[in-house]
Amino acid sequence: MQKNKVRIGCGAGFSGDRLEPAVVLAEKGALDYLVLECLAERTIALAQKRKAADSMQGYDPLLERRIELLLPVLKQNKVRLITNMGAANPVAAADEIIRIAKKQGISVKVAAITGDDVLEHFTGEEIAMETGKPISCSGQLLSANAYLGADALLPALQSDADIIITGRVADPSLFVAPLVHEFGWSLDDPDIIGKATVTGHLLECAGQITGGYFADPVKKPVDNMHTLGHPFADVYADGSSIIGKVEGTGGSITLATAKEQLLYEVTDPHAYFTPDVIADFTTVSLRQTASDLVEMNGGGGCIKPQSLKVSIGYKAGFRGEGEITYAGAHALERAKLAGKIIKQRLNDNFSALRFDYIGHTSVHPSSLSSDYKPYEVRLRVAGNALHEREAAIIGEEVEALYTNGPAGGGGVRKYTNEVIGIVSTLIDRNKIQAKITLKEYEHQAL
Repeated sequence: MQKNKVRIGCGAGFSGDRLEPAVVLAEKGALDYLVLECLAERTIALAQKRKAADSMQGYDPLLERRIELLLPVLKQNKVRLITNMGAANPVAAADEIIRIAKKQGISVKVAAITGDDVLEHFTGEEIAMETGKPISCSGQLLSANAYLGADALLPALQSDADIIITGRVADPSLFVAPLVHEFGWSLDDPDIIGKATVTGHLLECAGQITGGYFADPVKKPVDNMHTLGHPFADVYADGSSIIGKVEGTGGSITLATAKEQLLYEVTDPHAYFTPDVIADFTTVSLRQTASDLVEMNGGGGCIKPQSLKVSIGYKAGFRGEGEITYAGAHALERAKLAGKIIKQRLNDNFSALRFDYIGHTSVHPSSLSSDYKPYEVRLRVAGNALHEREAAIIGEEVEALYTNGPAGGGGVRKYTNEVIGIVSTLIDRNKIQAKITLKEYEHQAL
């Protein structure tokens, strides 16, 4: 029997998001589904790197902690979990969930969705969307993950799996899939899928729509941000929805927070491309119906694209960094002298160095006032190199400023990290075949 309302919560908007908001949603949100959206372009490339080093790794680093907290509550309240925490290794992630279930003595069925890893389809001659050059020009390819759509999740939803764990699935598709499943919508109906995509987009960044990324203590104050609640949506069979949060949690849902999230990362509101639909956000109507409740109507779209976006990770060498602080009178002048010294010593070895004067011009390229003299400045020097040893020279030169540079430098830190670059390209969706792997543990009571 089809429902006339489905409640979906979003408990995480990125890999490092807080743990407790998802637990609050699962405990008190009266949810049908909980979504944890924990994957970004660089996140999955780094996950592929971990998997290459250990075939049992490659899933989200916080998977164990999240599932240990959530599994008892999910099962008790009959909430189904959908998450892309599988990252580069959804099957290993499912095995980890089964291990946790055994430890906790809780029966669970997990469906792992694979098929987004499409590296084998690429020769390196494909054109990068950002550069117009072959993707191989960027560097040695590390990963290639296509953005799967809601169709990849439907077989898992049609099973009785408690947890559905995926790799790279488009963010709104994590929300579209359960709505299609519950309401019996057709994926070939761009109008209704467009509406569902709007709701998914409003939810996908979790705390952003409840004031987290919105807040400004002077112009846009938000109360109790230390207990910021994450959102849920009551979605109806006509595609409309009402966004809310658990009563008593911090933050705020208003027309302003909803509008900011609606336009977040949307370059063309007439044509927002996802694997499910080319959505049109221009007809969306938002209305505040009560405190912390915003109703969404409208939206739509046209037929889904034939090509899917692919996120390509590549090895981009190493980055060396060094930081040192100058404080007191003439702090800026001393920091600039330090930067000049480093530039003179290293310019022949590095084609590009970045100099940030933190506290003065690290965010904006020039200070807002020519006579502004900060009392303290932290110089950061960064540059890329092909090899780690070369990159380390940058931090070493900054450290040497202790006794070879301007007076009063302190608090030196130096870093060397491998750089993973990201470009995008397209793939024919017909080349991709999603696969479902079921894992199950049945607890036997004594």
